[in-house]
Amino acid sequence: MSSCAVRSRSRNPYTAVQVDPDSDYVTPGTLDLEQLFWSGSGAQYAHVNQVWPGVYVGDEKTALERPGLRDLGITHVLNAAEGKWNNVLTGVDYYTDVDIRYFGVEADDKPTFNIAQYFCSAAQFIHEALSHPQNKVLVHCVMGRSRSAALVLAYLMMKHSLTVVDAIEHVRQRRCVLPNHGFLKQLRALDITLQEDRLREKRDATPIATDL
Repeated sequence: MSSCAVRSRSRNPYTAVQVDPDSDYVTPGTLDLEQLFWSGSGAQYAHVNQVWPGVYVGDEKTALERPGLRDLGITHVLNAAEGKWNNVLTGVDYYTDVDIRYFGVEADDKPTFNIAQYFCSAAQFIHEALSHPQNKVLVHCVMGRSRSAALVLAYLMMKHSLTVVDAIEHVRQRRCVLPNHGFLKQLRALDITLQEDRLREKRDATPIATDL
């Protein structure tokens, strides 16, 4: 599943939505998604954590320490905080001597920022990197909690068919993350879009009964 167009922006972001009437799954409202990060026990904060096979989420300190990346076996870096202002100043040249492939996203950690515009390209970068099982990807921002987490959650939803609920539950058990409210709204919209795509595919695959 690799839909890049988030189509469900007009829905009320605070109400639950059931896309498939034959499924028990319901996309929660944004406030309920936010509560998932606070419910139960989660991971303690660390500079970097592996949250999926081959996928690490980390902070600025992790991204800047090239010897540490080499020790982790990182082969690809996705900087979700590229740019000059309050961001992480690395880039392609920064990693040349350690043979790391780099991809940068100029995202602001603000609820009004449209991070969904990067969901597809970021997910594709991670997906292509992990097509070789020996590769490892670091996805980072400044703190490794909001921008980077949002992009990894989108990757799990788009490339591994996890719901937004399952993706959040999986990642939060492995790293202390909390995407800002606006990013959660966009992840919720992505979840609805992906559910709509799956429902359409299911209906297209269902033979139409005809009277003989």
